Amino acid sequence: MTDRSSLVADDAGRSEGNSQGDVFDLVGIGFGPSNLALAIAVEEHNTDNPSSAIRARFFERRSAFAWHPGMLLEGATMQIAFPKDLVTFRNPTSSYSFFSYLHDRGRLVDFVNHQTFFPTRHEFQDYLQWAATRVDADVRYGTEVVSVETVRNHNGVADLFAVRTADGAVVYAHSVVVGVGLRARLPKWATESARCFHNHHFLFHIEDMPEPQHRRFVVVGAGQSAAEVVQYLHTHYPQAEVHNVFNRFGYSPADDSPYANRIFDPQVVDELHAAPLSERERLLALHRSTNYSVVSPELIEALYATEYRERVSGRRRLFMRRASEVVSAIESDAGVTVEIRDNLEGDTETLECDAVVLATGFEPTPLAPLLGDLAPESPVLSVARDYRLPLPENVTADVYLQGGTEKTHGLTASLLSNAAIRAGEILTSIVERRELRLPGAGGGIDELGRISDHHTYATSEAR
Repeated sequence: MTDRSSLVADDAGRSEGNSQGDVFDLVGIGFGPSNLALAIAVEEHNTDNPSSAIRARFFERRSAFAWHPGMLLEGATMQIAFPKDLVTFRNPTSSYSFFSYLHDRGRLVDFVNHQTFFPTRHEFQDYLQWAATRVDADVRYGTEVVSVETVRNHNGVADLFAVRTADGAVVYAHSVVVGVGLRARLPKWATESARCFHNHHFLFHIEDMPEPQHRRFVVVGAGQSAAEVVQYLHTHYPQAEVHNVFNRFGYSPADDSPYANRIFDPQVVDELHAAPLSERERLLALHRSTNYSVVSPELIEALYATEYRERVSGRRRLFMRRASEVVSAIESDAGVTVEIRDNLEGDTETLECDAVVLATGFEPTPLAPLLGDLAPESPVLSVARDYRLPLPENVTADVYLQGGTEKTHGLTASLLSNAAIRAGEILTSIVERRELRLPGAGGGIDELGRISDHHTYATSEAR
């Protein structure tokens, strides 16, 4: 906590505290797709409303914009349709749409002739970088935020946050939007190294990996990423065995049927958020097959066909270790010794491998190191409909969460599916709550616990 009287302005961006011109309306922490969508919404708001422009700054610890660069496998396609881009569901006329990107790149006709809703990840990454380059936003790359602290006014109310960066700079904001993404989930037996690594950085590790000696790889996991890594290794190392270890009997197909896909619709966030926790959890458990530990049917068919051909020829390289788990992985200079237990038979087998790829999923990044005492417990079970974190009554500055709200807002919490609408809803809340902070404003700032019925930037059916 900081007392406002102790704030001193300097060239690093510190504020005197009493000067509203030195205080940002919002500071975004992280600049991935979610906060990029928010930056675009801010730009469009400021263009349409110059007299009430939002002052924003974003911090990103990477040196440049990037989106899962370690998993841009050749030919891998998106799992969501391209209209679920950064803007279209919020503002179909935006110049930042995927269609606008295609037109700018000279590929609009070619893409339409391709007759697909699912571009490759390479192309979607290029779209995101294109948007990040174009957006009129104050983004400080190569800068890590280390803490967010309350700043109290003369009444003892914290109406500002001091956002501190690793290089010692401090900026001040009425709202902080946390978009730090997810972190890799690792098994207890795993120690990350050049030969044992999470699939999130797969391409980087596989490029730097020591020369294979055993001609054998182990991939742990049964989701889309695991299956893609299996296919990549099997194709690019034609002399090597690939062992996929998972605790289920076989791959489960992703359910992308129209009715099931409605779980990702923007208006469903309203329904889920208003529902009792028990019902929300029941529905999310029922529909996990739309997103978690599932594989596209086309990839399942391709891998099964590959395994079957090898069975016919007698030259096996692809092995599906079903109902199994890795017990230990011990690394040496020559490779990794992996012990695998078959839970059906109770037997264990030891394999000498060149690398172990952990396609074991992700989990929300803990907020306590960043927010301190303001951080909620994990999992987050209480978040306002406008993605605002509940804070003590004497804190009127706001923290918004871009991710980590699956328990309150549904499966779209950490996905691209709802990035455009979510950005609009957060911006709407920031704009409206700023108006209530102005001198003489009627009502109270705590009246905005929901998305208002009539607003410009949040276009879901919020009630």
